[in-house]
Amino acid sequence: MHTDFDRCHRAVQAKDARFDGWFVTAVLTTKIYCRPSCPVRPPFARNMRFYPTAAAAQRAGFRACKRCRPDASPGSPEWNVRGDVVARAMRLIADGTVDREGVTGLAARLGYTVRQLERLMQSEVGATPLAVARAQRAQMARVLIETTEMPFSDAAFAAGFASIRQFNDTVRTVCDLTPTMLRSRAQARRGREGVSGTGVMSLRLAVRAPFAYDGLFGHLAASAVPGVEEFRDGAYRRTLRLPHGSGIVALTPQPDHVRCRVVVDDFRDLSAAIARSRRLLDLDADPEAIVDALSADDDLAALIAKAPGQRIPRTVDEHELAIRVVLGQQVSTAAARTHAGRLAAAYGGTVHDAEGALTHVFPSVTELAEIDPVHLAFPRSRQRSLTALISALLDGTVLLDAGCDWHAARAQLLALPGIGPWSTEMIAMRGLGDPDAFPVTDLGVSLAARQLGLPSGPAQLTARGERWRPWRSYATQHLWTALDHAVNQWPPKEK
Repeated sequence: MHTDFDRCHRAVQAKDARFDGWFVTAVLTTKIYCRPSCPVRPPFARNMRFYPTAAAAQRAGFRACKRCRPDASPGSPEWNVRGDVVARAMRLIADGTVDREGVTGLAARLGYTVRQLERLMQSEVGATPLAVARAQRAQMARVLIETTEMPFSDAAFAAGFASIRQFNDTVRTVCDLTPTMLRSRAQARRGREGVSGTGVMSLRLAVRAPFAYDGLFGHLAASAVPGVEEFRDGAYRRTLRLPHGSGIVALTPQPDHVRCRVVVDDFRDLSAAIARSRRLLDLDADPEAIVDALSADDDLAALIAKAPGQRIPRTVDEHELAIRVVLGQQVSTAAARTHAGRLAAAYGGTVHDAEGALTHVFPSVTELAEIDPVHLAFPRSRQRSLTALISALLDGTVLLDAGCDWHAARAQLLALPGIGPWSTEMIAMRGLGDPDAFPVTDLGVSLAARQLGLPSGPAQLTARGERWRPWRSYATQHLWTALDHAVNQWPPKEK
């Protein structure tokens, strides 16, 4: 979008928050870049330049506006609706792959050379993978400085910097303030509210409006695995398995943001915990585009208008979601929770939860490699499906991660015994984030389609769903909201 000067200029003149994250506006006279909705008076058009990302603007010598905080706007929805290599790279960078494995590791995951990947990223994003990762570190550093009392040395390493000097230099370059000045300004602006100790971080996760969170949070609460997830004090809480340890996140929805409270074993995991929480809640979606496209179908229009801005209940771990989908084949939501809870209690690592009743992290495929059938209280055919999936994830026959190829993953899953179209589409929708996945054989989808007068047979509904492309995952979520089911109840009813 940043290449369309007139369209970007109109968005800036209108201060349209819908375009926050799509591009940033750089001002030649001040050397500052802003988000489109910045409340200050727009500069003259001749002084504007538009960049696709904060990383591209920073690389061109601009620093972030202190008023609108463009480095903390919602992420671009473009990277979540595209399946090409650049989009896959951006999703992996957001998950911290460059910080953990370097650009070489990122390129290897994508099957490209470093030189090829850098050329593609420079062409589309305006910055190399390393520059994008550095911009992400700068954003994380600013969050830690302003919302916690962490010593700056801890904040530097938590944000992914290799040294305190690099941390200080980057903060001064990007923010035009020292870390000490940033923290002082934040405390003066808010008093002590929102500032937490060194082991806990509390922050706002930005979201694009409209945000219909009842179906999202209701689904997560209704399918919560005992010991791994829970509803408590108005928040959805769950444990996280992170690169350097474990963590616990509490997410409380509001109409214009999500309050996020994170506790981690290792400060280096804060960035990954926040990125995975955003992914879990599908917060970088573009609701306006989805609403416009789906409302064009007269049979869906009333349902869309009732609760626009639905999000897909996703996952913090693709392997976990795939295992839970197989556990949930042909059983009720309550039975699927029970099966998953048994696995977590038997094989998952333990956690200490001072604020609730969370006890375990959902086990990794390595921990499930030697699974005992005594913990699989369901038919042998489904036991074979589960063990085949675990083996395939272990040996790399099936690749499921933030940057995997959606179509290749489908083919790999369908080659496993007992993994059919329903399971594959559910994993693509909720695990991989494909916006056009369509579990057409899902019972809830069929029931909702019948209620709305839509064809309920798989073949007929698939044909009808062609007009919903490329947003069939969101059409599915809207269809689920038509049902009288626990997945649509938030806060959940007391059991």
